[in-house]
Formats: sequence, structure tokens, C-alpha cells
Amino acid sequence: MDSDKRKVHVYENGSDQPEEQHEAYRGRTKMKRNLLKTGDLSLTLKYPTDWDTKTYSCSVYSRWKMIQMKTQVELKVRVDEVEVNPGLESVQLPFKTTLHLPEEVKVEWMDKNNRKVHMYENGSDQPEEQHQVYRDRTQMNEDLLKTGDLSLTLKYPTDGDNRTYTCTVYSREGNILLKKQVELKVRVPQVEVDSGVESVQLPFNTTLHLPEDAKVEWRDRYYYYNNRKVHVYENGSDQPEEQDQFYRDRTKMNEDLLKTGDLSLTMKYPTDGDNSTYTCTVYSREGNILLKKQVELKVRVPQVEVDSGVESVQLPFNTTLHLPEDAKVEWKISSYTKVHVYENGSDQPEKQHQAYRDRTKMNEDLLKTGDLSLTLKYPTDGDNYTYTCTVYSREGNILLKKQVELKVRVPQVEVESGVESVQLPFNTTFHLPEDAKVEWKISSYTKVHVYENGSDQPEEQHQVYKDRTKMNEDLLKTGDLSLTLKYPTDGDNSTYTCTVYSRERNILLKKQVELKFTVCRVEVEEGAESVQLPFKTTQNLPEDVKVEWWEVSSYHKLHVYENGSDQPEEQHQDYRDRTKMNEDLLKTGDLSLTLKHPTERNSGEYRCGVYRKNIWIRGKTVQLKVKGRVQVQDQTGDIRNRSSSIDPTPLMADQSV
Repeated sequence: MDSDKRKVHVYENGSDQPEEQHEAYRGRTKMKRNLLKTGDLSLTLKYPTDWDTKTYSCSVYSRWKMIQMKTQVELKVRVDEVEVNPGLESVQLPFKTTLHLPEEVKVEWMDKNNRKVHMYENGSDQPEEQHQVYRDRTQMNEDLLKTGDLSLTLKYPTDGDNRTYTCTVYSREGNILLKKQVELKVRVPQVEVDSGVESVQLPFNTTLHLPEDAKVEWRDRYYYYNNRKVHVYENGSDQPEEQDQFYRDRTKMNEDLLKTGDLSLTMKYPTDGDNSTYTCTVYSREGNILLKKQVELKVRVPQVEVDSGVESVQLPFNTTLHLPEDAKVEWKISSYTKVHVYENGSDQPEKQHQAYRDRTKMNEDLLKTGDLSLTLKYPTDGDNYTYTCTVYSREGNILLKKQVELKVRVPQVEVESGVESVQLPFNTTFHLPEDAKVEWKISSYTKVHVYENGSDQPEEQHQVYKDRTKMNEDLLKTGDLSLTLKYPTDGDNSTYTCTVYSRERNILLKKQVELKFTVCRVEVEEGAESVQLPFKTTQNLPEDVKVEWWEVSSYHKLHVYENGSDQPEEQHQDYRDRTKMNEDLLKTGDLSLTLKHPTERNSGEYRCGVYRKNIWIRGKTVQLKVKGRVQVQDQTGDIRNRSSSIDPTPLMADQSV
């Protein structure tokens, strides 16, 4: 048997049983005669390939199907590997044999996708049978059957040819005579540059004599639009009308390239959007491929990392290039979102996106100094983007381009279930005016806490947070703007943003904190009289609220409390007479639920929601695990209970041997 549980070879009743073996091994296995007498149970496997790399088990059975002997052997078939650099005219996949081959044999090269690479039969090549990917690209030696040289030559190899190739030799009857595998690996050279360089060169030099009427074509490998034309040279000159518009005015090749053999491509203003594998192909006048090479381009984008809460961050860009006085400098995060625009010698705030108004700044005399860095105030994780700075001439031509990636780290506060409160920290040494306003939010509309005119403003906060938040006294003097949140639950998981405004509503400071609450977990053994799903919140909840417990997976209602009393008619029948909540639950804030007679079927996730006028104002999730109990009977007839989740010992261990 192989490790896939397929029968490789069966010997029974004094002979082989080929009808029992798996088809993958038909005609490929053999065992010795008199194997039971000699004790030599070795298996011979013909024409091994890497597909046969497995663990094989040999088992010897008695007449009564009892195993008398068992052994395992691991087979590892090594595949020859051929590695070459791109740009070569051809590569050879070697296969030589000293075996005498009859004249009527068939030789077939296949790739790992079962596509025919080359076929030799009836004394000649059969090009009509090969896959179109390999048409006019393969060649085998003359007199291959006489010389035993079955090697395959593959022209113009690229990384698209990287795979395992199998050569199989068949007799006239279709039996396999010989088999070999070769793995081809075409190394693609990589060119790495930093974003912001003026240009990058994709190198390609050849000593091959190229005809004057040859055509040279560079293409990329793009996800959506495969093989876009990057640059085309034909009839002795560039053909810009043929290239994709993405590369217009950005590429250049050397003069006399066919004479010098320097087919390198220069690409201006590279960004990470240019990261791709580029292929250069040289064609004859008839359209036949003469040469092919690939180069991988990797444009590194520098990353700037800062913690949320800093006053500002700088996206650096310095150049020594001489910039004209009428140049335009533009920072963007997309084709449409302008972050900052400098033109005609001054900033143009009316052109920038509103998300960046009053938040950006560039240095004076930036065109003279070459310092095109951008300062971004009050950064948050909402500013995490790749920023692109482009410098244009008066005519709109690109002079320079650079990218910078911004990463604003948001500190995370983790709390365990059951804590009475959690603090979201924010301390600053920045001098804050006495009339500053401090606002904690979780979205544009949901205010968590507001401090203004020297005191808290509870009427402005969302009702979800009523009576649950607190800030320190003298916070503007001490700089401690931390927020304390009482009775936190998983419903409070969010990113909280604290913003400090001046009297004129200008932002002075901004920080984010992510709150992550661990879901409450309760475990109980089956057979317990009851279990409590805990939930405590603020006291003196409004009398008109509705409290509802339900099972998350099925949405079955466990318990409903409304209008000052339980509503048993609303609960699911599985929970009738099995649930209970405390008296005066709205006054005490104890919304815990008692579930009687829990069983293993009750394991799962439960949620409690508190609503006022159909608006959710409180909530909590509880994960319940009811550990089942197993009855075990020993030989004396005693029955003992044990928890299946505590003791994993097999039941057989309780029996006497």
C-alpha cells in the first residue's frame, strides 16, 4: 500500500493479483519468485518519478487476515534540475540512455500540466500534436534512437516555463520502456530601486547578431490587462503609438540598439505601480522569435511609522534635481484625492481634499532647496495610505515622482471580562488653553464623552455611554485626557478618537485608542442545577427599556423583560420555565440571566441587548460551555460519572485486562 491507501502490489494464493492493484501501478511492479520461501518480499517499481515519492507499507497476513509482519519504506525520487538565466537563446533538458531502443518507439515530452511539449514517432517529429505554447520552440537531436540522446532543446526560456518536464519512451504496443523527469528553473534577475529616483534601467545586453529589420518589444505582466506594451522599436525607430498609455513619455531605449546589442529599457519616474515582470522579445521580419529575456522590477516605497497622538508627521522627499521656478508640486493618495498642491509660488488650499484642509504644510522656498517634504497634522489610522508626490513642468510634463507610505500605529487596550472599568489613556505635554474642548468619539456621529467650558457635557453624549464615562479633574492643566469607561463589554469594542479643539474649532490635538474586550466565558458541568450568564451595568436604567437575552446561532429568545415584568410568551419553548432574572434589575443594573438544568446542547454563544425606543443602548456576549458527562460501567457493575471534557482517557482503560 502507498501512503494514499492505494494498493501497489498484491501477492496471494501463490501468485500476483494484478486486478487488485491501483491503475497507477499497473505494469510497473514486480516481486521475486518463491518470495515466501526466500523471505525476500522486496518490490521492484519501474519508471519511478517524483509522483511516486511516498511512504510504502508491506503487510503479511495469515489465512485468518491477522497481520503477522509489517514494514514501511519511504521512496524519494530525485529530479534533475536545470537552472539558467533569462535571455539565453535556448536551454537543454538532458536525457541520455544506454538502453537499446527499437526503431518504432515513441518519445514524448510532457509538462506537469499534461501538455505535450514535443512528440517523436515513426522516425520523425510530430509538431501537430504538441501544445501551442511550445510550437516552434522545441528540438530533439537527429538519430536520437541510435545515439540514446533523448534530450530536449527549448528555445527562448522564460519563468513561464518553470516546471517539471517528463520524457516517456513507449514501445509499439504502448508499454513504457523508459521514463525521466527534469525540472527547469529560469532565474529572473531583479532590479530594485527606491521610490523617488528619476529613472530605472531594465538591463538586456546580447552578443547575438541582430538583423537590421528586427522588431524589439518590451511588455509587462499586469493583473488585469496581461502583457501591456511598454515600448516598441521597429523599422529603425520607436513606435510610441503602439505602447500602452500608462507608459507614454516614460520609456527610452538606446540608439543603434540592434548594432550594439544593448536592448535595455529606461523607465522614468518609477513607482510601486510599476512593480512587475517585464519581458523583452526580439522578432525577425517574419515574426519569428530571435531572443527573449525577462527582468523583474521592484520599487521600494519608504514607510513612515508614528504613534497616534503625535502633533504631526513628516513625509520626506528631498531632491538635488534643479527645479524650475514655475514647477507644480502635488501630493496625492489617489487619482482624485489631492492632499496638498503648490503652484505659482504658493499653496493652493482650494484644490486639496476637505479631509486635509488646515492639516498640511510644505516648507518655504521648496523649489530652491529641493525639500518637497509634506507635514501632516493630527495623523490617525484613517490617514494610512501611500502618498505620491509628483513634480510637473509648466507644460504638464512629469519631472519627478516619489511615494511614501504612512503607517499610524493605534495603541490597543485589552481587558478581561468582569472588570468594573477600563481606562483609554491619553497624556500630553502640549499646553492646552483653558477654553479648549475635548471630545471622545467612536464615529463621526457617536459622541462618547464631551468636556467643554470647564465641565462635562453629558447631554451631548450618546445614550449608550450615559453614566458610564469619566474624565479627570483639571484635565487641561495636567494634560491627562484619559477616559474611564465603566462596565465594559464586547459591545464596546471599537477605535476611540479623542480630539482637542480650540475655541475657534481648530484641531489642536488628536489621538486614537483601540479597545478590545475579551468575550465572557462560563463553564459548567451537565447536571448542575443552574448556571448564570453574568451582565452588570450602570444602575437606575430607564423604566421604559427592554432587556432581551437570545441564542446567537439560532436567534431563539431565552428571556424577555419589558414594561416592568418578564414576558414568557416571547421566549422559545426550549427555555420555558428554565430562565430567571433578578428583581429590581433596572435599579441594580444586574441583568444577569440564570439558566436552569443546563445540558450539553446549551453550549454556545448568548447575547443580551438593552433597548430604549428600539435603540440599542447596552449589550454583552457570553460564551457558555456545558461539559457533558459520560457513564462508565466496570466489571463489578458499578456506574461512575466523569466529565468528558476533563478526562480524555479511553473507556477501554476502565476495563480489566
